[in-house]
Amino acid sequence: MSDVLLRPGVTALPRDPDWWRGAVIYQIYPRSFQDTDANGIGDLAGIAERLPHVARLGADAVWICPFFHSPMKDFGYDVSNYCDVDPMFGTLADFDRVVAVAHGLGLRVMIDLVLSHTSDQHPWFQESRRSRDNPKADWYVWADPKPDGTPPNNWLSVFGGSAWAWHPGREQYYLHNFLASQPDLNLHCPEVQEALLDVVRFWLQRGVDGFRLDTINFYFADKYLRDNPSLPKELRNDSIAPSVNPYNHQLHLFSKNQPENLDFLRRLRAEMEPYGAAAVGEVGDAQRGLEIMAEYTSGGDKVQMCYPFELLQPARATARLLCSTFERLGRAAPDAWPCWSYSNHDTVRHPTRWRLSPAAVKAYATLLMCLRGSVCLYQGEELGLPEADLAYEDLQDPYGIAFWPEFKGRDGARTPMVWEAGSLNGGFSVARPWLPVPQAHLPLAVDAQENDEESVLNHYRKAIAWRRRHPALRIGVQSPMISAGDLVEFVRIGGGEQVFVAANLGEGRAPLVLPDGDWQETGEGLGIPVAPGMREATLGPWELCLMVRPA
Repeated sequence: MSDVLLRPGVTALPRDPDWWRGAVIYQIYPRSFQDTDANGIGDLAGIAERLPHVARLGADAVWICPFFHSPMKDFGYDVSNYCDVDPMFGTLADFDRVVAVAHGLGLRVMIDLVLSHTSDQHPWFQESRRSRDNPKADWYVWADPKPDGTPPNNWLSVFGGSAWAWHPGREQYYLHNFLASQPDLNLHCPEVQEALLDVVRFWLQRGVDGFRLDTINFYFADKYLRDNPSLPKELRNDSIAPSVNPYNHQLHLFSKNQPENLDFLRRLRAEMEPYGAAAVGEVGDAQRGLEIMAEYTSGGDKVQMCYPFELLQPARATARLLCSTFERLGRAAPDAWPCWSYSNHDTVRHPTRWRLSPAAVKAYATLLMCLRGSVCLYQGEELGLPEADLAYEDLQDPYGIAFWPEFKGRDGARTPMVWEAGSLNGGFSVARPWLPVPQAHLPLAVDAQENDEESVLNHYRKAIAWRRRHPALRIGVQSPMISAGDLVEFVRIGGGEQVFVAANLGEGRAPLVLPDGDWQETGEGLGIPVAPGMREATLGPWELCLMVRPA
């Protein structure tokens, strides 16, 4: 990499344009990772301090959720300055320190860019709202009301209600696909695209290795603002929004997923290429998520990966559901490279969501390391943390407050990381945390699991190390999945080897016919023992069989 592309003093990792393929990416929610200035909120200095834990886990990269200037109406996903750090998290120098420490540990750094919308406090919006003829008048999606004064169309906000808010100064509505304080940018405007690409350049020059692109399919709205069609009840699902949200009642044909997005993604990829940077896009669509992923990752000229919701939804990833998902993926996007995850900052933690025992948590962790694609782990997942059960008065999330109690929001997945079982607030902060630390989390703290070889933490470490050792698991192709009851099996092929994977995703026993050929048991304790020459085996509850042979 040419040094002229980076700010002075930035040290980059060796350039590898394919570093992302098969990578394990650890998601950090800054508010809840580690507080170092005793204000109850995590910060960048805390991230730098705790990065050795991520490196020891075996991750290849970190994804850091937004830390930019923000009024925090949506906790950083409402940006008021893309190119500076909010004082609650520290300074740009603190961010530079995070990059330096991460690179010193061999970790790449991805940051969360929110390009579809800003805060209503962003100077761009402050200028845009002043009049209909100022230089930034068309930087956001403005529209006249219908003759009767109602919004220009029927689009709904993900957070409930109309996606349009009235501004009396302009006597127009502006679009907000999320909170009313998060106006949508108008990427049909060339100046907006260029301003956003300037943001991308700013962070690439500070040494970031890639981006997680929030709401990537929301960048463009239909230029004609046509109504979305209704969606029949039998076609609805709660994979993107909870079932109590009327957002599920529409097919979002025009409010997102527009074809103009493809050219913008090509421009974005062109900016990343000289740096060897990679992007993973969050595709939020309940009907066509895999198909959109195919469009956005095809051709090698758009984003490298997309982040589908198929394993983030409420329904447990049973053997049958996994087979169905990968069959759909094979039809819609055979060459796409997904980034799989079970949990993140927007979903109920999967041990609670899927009602998993510790044995089941370990089985799913091993299985995740076997799937074709890259992997995202959410902070605390490696500890087996359940969802926190918070009281209404403890909630901070406007989404949860709006739909309580049928939907309790996202705060239960955002409570602070627990580092030390015997320390105040689990070692997260000496001050009262912004969200309470559940008592149930303390026995699962890092130091409580560190020396227990059977702990969930050490299981994750073993599973990630095993994935690293086998190129077939990182970069190989995957055979069609086969399921029978709770049993799912498939083969990964690549890097001169084949890896056979069979998993019992249930509480019963599952008979297994072992594949023909000269296979050797692998997994180093992650799977059942298999003697040479065995042709049949039985998997107990939540057990796996893992074998390898030369390709």
